[in-house]
Amino acid sequence: MRILCLILLLLCPATAFAQTRAAVEGQFRTWLDQTVWPRASRQGVSRATFDTAFQGVTLNWDLPDLVPPGMAPPARQAQRQSEFGQPGKYFSRGSIDGATSVGRQMAGQYAQTLAAVERATGVPGRIILGIWGRESGYGRADIPHDVFQVLGTKGFMSTRAPYFTDELVAALQIAQAGAAPRAMRSSWAGALGQPQFMPSNYLAYAADGDGDGRADIWGSAPDTIASIGTYLARHGWVKGRDWGFEVTVPSTVSCALEGPDQARRIADWAALGVSRIGGKAFPSTELRQPGSLLMPAGRNGPAFIVTPNFYVLKDYNTSDLYALFVGHVGDRIQYGVPEFAGRWGDVGGLLRSDVAALQRGLESRGLDVGGADGLAGFKTRRSIGRWQEAQGQPATCFPDASLVRALAR
Repeated sequence: MRILCLILLLLCPATAFAQTRAAVEGQFRTWLDQTVWPRASRQGVSRATFDTAFQGVTLNWDLPDLVPPGMAPPARQAQRQSEFGQPGKYFSRGSIDGATSVGRQMAGQYAQTLAAVERATGVPGRIILGIWGRESGYGRADIPHDVFQVLGTKGFMSTRAPYFTDELVAALQIAQAGAAPRAMRSSWAGALGQPQFMPSNYLAYAADGDGDGRADIWGSAPDTIASIGTYLARHGWVKGRDWGFEVTVPSTVSCALEGPDQARRIADWAALGVSRIGGKAFPSTELRQPGSLLMPAGRNGPAFIVTPNFYVLKDYNTSDLYALFVGHVGDRIQYGVPEFAGRWGDVGGLLRSDVAALQRGLESRGLDVGGADGLAGFKTRRSIGRWQEAQGQPATCFPDASLVRALAR
């Protein structure tokens, strides 16, 4: 198939491209019938629901990370998710101020629902608002895609096809339970509705917040609020604890101490000279509790001591920047806190494939980066710092072009 495609493209590019797409579309329909339908049927999905879900659905060739049949994944991979890109851009003044301003309006409009969900789950309303604002602009953002086209395309031909196939079957189960397939709008990655739940998360955590007997995360704000609270509670949110505190980290404390597996009592961090911004004391209720060092841009940005609740936020979206944004916006909504005192340096923006090459280089030197996935998480950041310290260099704990040149494999 691959050789035929290449020959056709060389002989008559425009015509061959159309013919190749038509052939792949045919393979897609076969895959739906022979692979997806049997799995869906075993999960109780009727043929009528299945056919309605895929009526008129074709492949979406504009989605990212596609690998058509017979083709190899691209060698160079861009970073398409802003949560793993440039920190300064992610925390732009406009996005923070907008999420805060509208969030305060929503806090007033849905005060009773937020209070009820907080009583039921222990999750503060401000945190739920932070997630709701980031995910869908409090329901105001356009959710443009048909979930069956997105998940069908990515399940059939993407770099993570098995994962998206599982989510496609889950979406069919939601339709079988009564959701109208064409109303199941999603993101380009298949995340559904206002809280942007993947279908498997909808099945596990979607909740009825307005008492009408169903969980409508597309049209109901109370259902969205209840669903987010339920998700966080079931992932271990600790009632009564904060998410974290911005701090100053002295040069005597290595940035390679970052990570939840190196947590220590917050009082012990304070004894090392780690102090809250503005001279504030850590709350007395937190001093004996565990906290972890977080430096999402290494020495090139703000630093934080975070609690286990921060990592519950990361269960919602695995990005440090995402969890930090949610906590910060929530605090601004409720407490009116100022911007972070630390400033984000001009870092980030590397190709994801370049970061993955750097990670492989660190792995070859015996350092644990948590997998060469092209995402600079805390294991990658602190491994960079450990390598720099071993070379007698100042530890920055963040990837840059010079480190890619020195370490990439």
